[in-house]
Amino acid sequence: MKGPVPKKPVMDDDNAKLLAAYRRGNAEALGQLVAKYQHPLFGFLQRFATHPGEADDWFQETWVRAIQHMNYFRQKNLPGWLFRIAHNLIIDQARRKKPDGSLDEPGTEPVPSAALSPADEAAGRDLGQQIQTATTKLPVEQREVFWLRMDAGLPFKEIARIQRCSVNTALARMQYALDKLRAALGPIYRELQDLRP
Repeated sequence: MKGPVPKKPVMDDDNAKLLAAYRRGNAEALGQLVAKYQHPLFGFLQRFATHPGEADDWFQETWVRAIQHMNYFRQKNLPGWLFRIAHNLIIDQARRKKPDGSLDEPGTEPVPSAALSPADEAAGRDLGQQIQTATTKLPVEQREVFWLRMDAGLPFKEIARIQRCSVNTALARMQYALDKLRAALGPIYRELQDLRP
């Protein structure tokens, strides 16, 4: 007797309907998709921007690339696909700045974050701001895993696909990131304990 047949992953019904509507020529459906993923996607890109406006440029370019391939998109995970496009833009930018360096090699300088606004500086005592500041000192891959997990809520399997590495490598990068944050944040690190993979 055969066991149960595993179910194939299905796309979120809302995403599937919006994609189908867009493919039929409904531009408003695309606007709804952009709005749905604007906050997590833009927030992720902003953490890697080096100057004002760069995250805006990357966000627009992510959607330009997505739109160019939307009619051929057959995957089940739309947000994972969008974050993979965003990841590629960030990596391309980092490579242009450091053409001879590997992003994994020790001593590689992380991409600095965007300058803080006066309001952000005033909120410097806030735990979230301290975490944000501490993460700018992480290597790019570790910072990316941390924010893909924390901001986007992606599973490590999807993060590994985005970074084109094994799940174990993605988990190790998260562990290294958390260890470095523990050292950088000292006593307030205990508030991060539930972030461990």
